[in-house]
Amino acid sequence: MFKVKILLIGPTEAGKTVLANFLADTTAEYVGGEYRPTQGVRILEFESKFEGGGDNKACELELWDCTGDFKFESCWPALMKDSSGVVIIFNPDVPKHLTEIETWHTMFISSQGLQDSQCLLMAHHKPSCVVEGRLPLAPPLSRLPLIHSNLEEEPEDVRKAFRRYLGKVLNVLSESREREEMSIIT
Repeated sequence: MFKVKILLIGPTEAGKTVLANFLADTTAEYVGGEYRPTQGVRILEFESKFEGGGDNKACELELWDCTGDFKFESCWPALMKDSSGVVIIFNPDVPKHLTEIETWHTMFISSQGLQDSQCLLMAHHKPSCVVEGRLPLAPPLSRLPLIHSNLEEEPEDVRKAFRRYLGKVLNVLSESREREEMSIIT
């Protein structure tokens, strides 16, 4: 069974912890509550299903719920080590988040040389917010898959979209493993 490390990154108060809890099924309360910023990183380990390659399969998943506070920037290289994928979570209703996510892309995706299929943008809408059309994303971000999440109205759509993303990450890892094995054999 593949072990996958996914980083959840993005600006402060974007909803990373709420989404991590939801995806890991760690709590019944996904929306509302008092804001408590993550200090450094929080790691959730669990078995997760993913879509792709026929039947739904499972993998060992580590979700790294990373702080959005730049005072922890010196720790970020350690967080990135051996990561399989990155999800940039932001609140599209906060204008500064749209510019901040460019910095997150540069620091966590460009620096690691991840493929676009190993990345996901998640526009996380707070409860009772209206989901609007296209977002004005910078060119490197506009290439990445984007999903809108609203756990109050469409929780299972969010889970399914994440499982599709996880399947794409696992395809990249599987292809990489096969290339490595072939290079050893030949």
